[in-house]
Amino acid sequence: MTLVVWTFALLGAAIYILVFFWEVLLFQRPGVHQGIFFIPTADVPAVRLWAFGVGFYNLFLGSGAVAGVIAWSAGNEAVGRTLVIYVCLCMFLSGVVLLVADRLELGRARGKGLGGALAAGGPPLIALIAAVL
Repeated sequence: MTLVVWTFALLGAAIYILVFFWEVLLFQRPGVHQGIFFIPTADVPAVRLWAFGVGFYNLFLGSGAVAGVIAWSAGNEAVGRTLVIYVCLCMFLSGVVLLVADRLELGRARGKGLGGALAAGGPPLIALIAAVL
């Protein structure tokens, strides 16, 4: 079961780190802000600071999951397991927040944010369930 935890924690980390690149480094590209985040080009200056800050939160979460798996696999099970579970819980709850935002139609039509919510919360949830089992 440990391998399942690590796999889905690292998958979640990869998604969060990818989103960091989109939000911090590539956000001004139309394919990113329009195609991924559904932000019109005219609104990019208004949300640029938000995207930059949230991007770094995503990097920190993804890095925390990677560090936890490394610590756990290196024999520091208590530290690594605690870090993986804590970070996966934060990532899962971030997915729940995105789901609530989608249901409330905050910033886009209902249903447009489901993919992001599932990507943010799905892999960490699987890791958490596997950790409990």
